[in-house]
Amino acid sequence: MGFDPQSLRYDANGLIPVIAQDQATGDVLMVAWMNAEAVARTLETGRVTYWSRSRQAFWVKGETSGHVQHLVDFRVDCDRDCLLLMVRQQGPACHTNRRSCFYTAVRDGAEVELLKPEA
Repeated sequence: MGFDPQSLRYDANGLIPVIAQDQATGDVLMVAWMNAEAVARTLETGRVTYWSRSRQAFWVKGETSGHVQHLVDFRVDCDRDCLLLMVRQQGPACHTNRRSCFYTAVRDGAEVELLKPEA
């Protein structure tokens, strides 16, 4: 019996949040969205494919930047309404050219930049 992307719980827009985590370091790289077709494409190709809400189009991570995410493990949470993808990331994951989108911390009431853009 195979996995059915329709078995997931999508929001009213047909989307499910996705956390991308580096399989080697455990670092959380980014959060994005998928629809059922993006889930199916990711599982079929091993190349992580998101749904871009701003462009209303599929977005194969790294297709234009070369910063590809290769799927290592696909995990579904207990409520089936969020996904965790363990990925092998090539280059930075963030569009700001940082390894992770989570490069800002709030400490003692001030923002602290944790990661600089990669050269």
